[in-house]
Amino acid sequence: MVNAFTAGRVLRKAIANTLKFLRAESGLSQEQLGFEAHLHRTFISQLERGLKSPTVDTLYDICRVLKITPSEFLARVDARIKSQKR
Repeated sequence: MVNAFTAGRVLRKAIANTLKFLRAESGLSQEQLGFEAHLHRTFISQLERGLKSPTVDTLYDICRVLKITPSEFLARVDARIKSQKR
């Protein structure tokens, strides 16, 4: 059985890895992504390391810059979590 702490950590790590992959795929630095999304570079770094979780507003801002819908972003996060469970 997975407890809430472990589930939250798994989710943050999946978000982190998905964000880092999509940012790199877009050819953006953390600083560029932060600037265009009106977020600080250190916050982008914390998201990519799984130390912080994005709010819904933040997720929309990041997805706008990455030219992906939030639902597609979350689908990728979900796929990453499911692939880890195998």
